[in-house]
Amino acid sequence: MIELILSDRCNGCNLCVAACPSDVLAVGADGKPHIARQADCQTCFMCELYCRSDALYVHPDCERAVALDPERIRASGLLGQYRRDSGWDEWASDPRYANQHWRMEEIFALARTPTKT
Repeated sequence: MIELILSDRCNGCNLCVAACPSDVLAVGADGKPHIARQADCQTCFMCELYCRSDALYVHPDCERAVALDPERIRASGLLGQYRRDSGWDEWASDPRYANQHWRMEEIFALARTPTKT
């Protein structure tokens, strides 16, 4: 579940807001994203994937919110880990991190298709 947005690292691009399939994030009065509906987070990591500033942290527990110390998260090396491990953006040319998200396009297409009830 999304736990932190580090405003000092955020550049205000709001790509994370656009990427979130559950509208968990919203643009605040300062023009930067904030967590508006944390309980709706699906822990899909899309916001982390699109955050080029590595200003977001999504905890892998998707069932409940977890209290975290922002300074410990900064020091942990976890910021940007999902982007790095996914071979996204600047990590795409690094052979240690193979981008396999192309395999998800079929799933993403299904998610965009309304279901018949």
